[in-house]
Amino acid sequence: ATPDAEDAKAGDGDGGDGEGDGPARTAGAGRGGHKGRLLAGACAAALTLGLAVAVSGQHHDGATALDAKTQAAPPSVDAKRSVPSERPSPSAPPTYDELMGRTYPLAADAKGPGTFTTVPGSARAPRQGAQLLSYRVDVEDGLKLDGQLFADAVQKTLNDERSWAHQRQRAFQRISEGQPDFVVTLASPGTTADWCAKSGLDTTVDNVSCDSAATPRVMINAYRWAQGSTTYGDAIHPYRQMLINHEVGHRLGHNHVSCTQDGQLAPVMQQQTKFLDHDGITCLPNPWPYPEN
Repeated sequence: ATPDAEDAKAGDGDGGDGEGDGPARTAGAGRGGHKGRLLAGACAAALTLGLAVAVSGQHHDGATALDAKTQAAPPSVDAKRSVPSERPSPSAPPTYDELMGRTYPLAADAKGPGTFTTVPGSARAPRQGAQLLSYRVDVEDGLKLDGQLFADAVQKTLNDERSWAHQRQRAFQRISEGQPDFVVTLASPGTTADWCAKSGLDTTVDNVSCDSAATPRVMINAYRWAQGSTTYGDAIHPYRQMLINHEVGHRLGHNHVSCTQDGQLAPVMQQQTKFLDHDGITCLPNPWPYPEN
């Protein structure tokens, strides 16, 4: 079949205008109808596309406005509550007992400059005593140890009822100005040895402390204060109390004594840094002159 015949058949399929004008007219009408349908279809498609774009634009604009409005809105109370704080809560500082229970690094052969700084401030005796003694606390320069902790330990220890303030025999007050009765001094092993030698005492053999009686200074060996001794092991807090009570005990006129029975508490004036066992007797560590209290 020729192209004209196919157009004619297409025209007949549309039904034409009902007039039987013959084959030529029918063929022409078929071609015109086909072109009309194409034009109408194109217009309809364009109109449909325009409406779709308009609807899409409205939807897009509306969604954009809604998103912007949502983003601009402030967070709800619950949302604010759910956001974790970026700043960590501060931890509580360590207590006196916690600090006194820790060891601190310091070499056994450390030697400082031999100069001292007085711990500032003062501490009154917590109660009256038959004898009021004043003392100053000095710490050798360059020691990376807490001088205030050391001063607090001296004050608390000496005024404890188990210490030399027992039954109000004495009371101890710390001063930083004026003339004290004695000076409790925290110093490196080398400087401790120098000051103890002024009183004819040798502390180098066992790296111990001393009361330098020919001077105002009660010398506390900073290595022992920081590291303790094998006799007390991990019990560093009571060991430090023993150091203070033992050396101040010498300043008060007490000499060395040792326990006399197996399993007995060592007297505070026993050289407990050096030994707990002697002559087949095993003593127990004890930091107090009057431990029963």
